[in-house]
Amino acid sequence: MNLHTLLLAKFKAALIAIGAPEGTPAPLSRSTRVGFGHYQFNGAMALSKVLKQNPRDIAQKIVDAVELDDEAEKLEVAGPGFINIYLKPQWLAQQLQAANAESRLGIEAEPQQTVVVDYSAPNLAKEMHVGHLRSTIIGDAVAKTLEFLGHKVIRQNHMGDWGTQFGMLLAHLNDKLAANEVAETALSDLEDFYRAAKVRFDNEEGFADRARDYVVKLQGGDAQCMQLWQNFIDVSIAHSEEVYEKLNVSLKRSDVMGESAYNNDLAATVAELKAAGIVVESQGAQVAFLREMADKEGNPAAYIVQKSGGGYLYSTTDQAAIRYRNGVLGADRTLIFTDVRQALHFKQTEIVARNAGFIKAQQSYQHCPFGMMLGSDGKPFKTRSGGTVKLAELLDEAIERAEVLINKRESDLSEQERKVIADKVGIGAVKYADLSKNRTTDYIFNWDTMLSFEGNTAPYLQYAYARVQSIFRKAHVDDVNLQADIQLNEVQEQLLAVKLMQYIEAIKQVSNEATPHVLCAYIYELASLFMSFYEACPILKEGIDEQTKNSRLMLAQLTAKTLQSGLDLLGIETMEKM
Repeated sequence: MNLHTLLLAKFKAALIAIGAPEGTPAPLSRSTRVGFGHYQFNGAMALSKVLKQNPRDIAQKIVDAVELDDEAEKLEVAGPGFINIYLKPQWLAQQLQAANAESRLGIEAEPQQTVVVDYSAPNLAKEMHVGHLRSTIIGDAVAKTLEFLGHKVIRQNHMGDWGTQFGMLLAHLNDKLAANEVAETALSDLEDFYRAAKVRFDNEEGFADRARDYVVKLQGGDAQCMQLWQNFIDVSIAHSEEVYEKLNVSLKRSDVMGESAYNNDLAATVAELKAAGIVVESQGAQVAFLREMADKEGNPAAYIVQKSGGGYLYSTTDQAAIRYRNGVLGADRTLIFTDVRQALHFKQTEIVARNAGFIKAQQSYQHCPFGMMLGSDGKPFKTRSGGTVKLAELLDEAIERAEVLINKRESDLSEQERKVIADKVGIGAVKYADLSKNRTTDYIFNWDTMLSFEGNTAPYLQYAYARVQSIFRKAHVDDVNLQADIQLNEVQEQLLAVKLMQYIEAIKQVSNEATPHVLCAYIYELASLFMSFYEACPILKEGIDEQTKNSRLMLAQLTAKTLQSGLDLLGIETMEKM
């Protein structure tokens, strides 16, 4: 059940009942302070000018009209016209009881849409680096959330597997294979391979010409050249798959839809844009002039889909991708995760595609930009020497650092258990540090902060989950078969109950706005509230009657289920022990 949706519908009906104009705002929000109810409705003051009545009188009329006898214990008019909503503990307990009995925690699926999620998109000419982290994990969290809500999600990993740089790389690979090296060995370090090829391109006589010949052959579909290219692609994708597995993201090889997949449709795409009058020839190139994005002087923005020499660009591939996703895959909604520097390109891409009819009016196309990962100096995160940080190496370091911290903590865990925990804590820490930040902002990468067991971090949340599990072990209770009536007699129990009911609100917002940080904030608040509840409301303390103990165990159980569900959507693993 969505509490916010339920209450909002009730108050909208009440506004109509008291004669408020159609479309009157209905500002309903969660209470942020204890003693001011669980929710607040603050629409009376805005109505006072319209209805020419005292806002407190209007607030009282709303209270009298709203039908919340089953749900609300008390509605209180406060201040200049605020309405504080206190929910009934018995009603809350019933909702939690029902949620705890379901695998989906009482969360109903939404009407299904087909949603294409474009994320990760590494360049296969190089190994994945930290610049690919945000796209990969933010996109994956949103994809998992959409699936949880019942949508058909089609992952599209738009890998950079085509372009002029491949001529250089294939010429170098051909020489390696001719010297009896196997592709896997030659490409074991993509960065070294790329650098070596670039040195030859810049310095070796005749190599640049050979590289250009390979580009022509590749684009012409030469069989030998295509085989070399396929070798390169296979090994490169295998590198990416290793990173995906370590990151615990859901991308598979079958999700790869590289730039090359659209080669055969590029000419047709340009032809259709020309036929529709969207693009015209300008200085030998095919260009769409976008008056929607004209400058101050009224000059339209230029969007090139074909170069004067006949070559295609990223823009052409993106238009072809839209045609495929909307026409073939039947996407109702498309989400694309790239850094904010590409925002202008995707805005222009959408305008052209809509003008051409590639995106229908009912189809959604959302570029979801994100900020940069920064070092302590406030600049893009680099190695000490100023080089690019390989993502695989960053994750290995995270696990090593986590292992040091885990080994310092007193526990009866075996060495193998510690290693497993360190892996989950290290990877979880890196992911959560990123996901917990608003995706539109930059953030500073800091090992000490993200690996802390205190504050809004993955280790803290993983430990919170493990702590709940330890309660059940100490109680000698099988949480799977636990059945008891929930009672909400204490303030801390009620606050925890309301927070548990708000899980759906958080994941709905992630689904609508592609903002995983909202879910991070929710599960952190939930874990913090549970800790406060556990301190104020003892579970296993001597003198606690059986009914109260079991009721609180039920609250603990639902908290654990919700924490695990939320962390799972973020791609962060939980542990029974830490």
